Amino acid sequence: MKAIAVITGALLAAVAAYIAMWLTGQIEGNFPLLLLLATVVTGIYWVAEKLYFLPKRKRTAQALAAQLESRQQSLQAQGLQNDEVDVAGVVAKTMRQPWWLDWTAGLFPVIIVVFVLRSFVYEPFRIPSGSMIPTLLVGDLILVNKFAYGLRMPVFNNKLTEGEKPARGDVMVFRFPPNPKMDYIKRVIGLPGDVVSYQNKKLTINGQAINSVAQPDFDDKDSMRIAKQFEETIGGRSYNVLNIEQVPAMFTSGDNFAFKENCKYTIEGVTCTVPEGHYFVMGDNRDNSLDSRAWGFVPQDNIVGKAVVVWMNLSDFGRIGKIQ
Repeated sequence: MKAIAVITGALLAAVAAYIAMWLTGQIEGNFPLLLLLATVVTGIYWVAEKLYFLPKRKRTAQALAAQLESRQQSLQAQGLQNDEVDVAGVVAKTMRQPWWLDWTAGLFPVIIVVFVLRSFVYEPFRIPSGSMIPTLLVGDLILVNKFAYGLRMPVFNNKLTEGEKPARGDVMVFRFPPNPKMDYIKRVIGLPGDVVSYQNKKLTINGQAINSVAQPDFDDKDSMRIAKQFEETIGGRSYNVLNIEQVPAMFTSGDNFAFKENCKYTIEGVTCTVPEGHYFVMGDNRDNSLDSRAWGFVPQDNIVGKAVVVWMNLSDFGRIGKIQ
């Protein structure tokens, strides 16, 4: 038992050190992997508790209770005073989980629920930047539907179910192609085979101009500028986008990316043909968004899920609601 306690203590200390280094920026953490390992390890302890440790404690407690009762009966038979031992208290103490089981097997039910919900149902995210203003503001807490586009095995990313295909206008969370350890959120603009053109801040898809209706100006606190606001309608869905007049229309590409030859950059903007199995995404804050115009296309395998609702914003409860 002492050896198991030492091993468990070392495991918990390693996890605590990993989390501390992650939070202080010393390492780049991998929460899905950490959660999977926590589920597996606590699950092993939970099974061991149910099949071995708990039955062993029960046998020990029953034997101890029988021994104490036998002693009481023996004292009574000899006319001696009882020890006044709290048999129930002794049994309860014997049945109590040691700390190393309480911190492993005891946490498994909670961890497995979190693992299943986060991996296969809904995953919470916090919006860290203003690239999706005005649809999503910095500090919005959102839920992402993990099964809409098909279930995937956590960490290994194997597809388990097909689900629906991303549609134009969807707000999608995906693993950032230049650095798949990071999650990004943008709006789906182009589907496989589409020709997407963003010229002089006007969007066209397959030669068809996207309907854009002027709205009241927007005070973009993120960039500390007054932005022009327009309502776009794409895929039967309407949403607002921002344009900042002072920012030039030209959009330069970053480093080489897969299928970069599918894009043509000019002083007026960019035109790209979306390759098969990929998607073209843009932020609603058009002049303050690093998106497919700069780093290319989102592969199908990088998709995480569909953003569906803002469930909380501690600065503005009025933000709660469905994502357009």
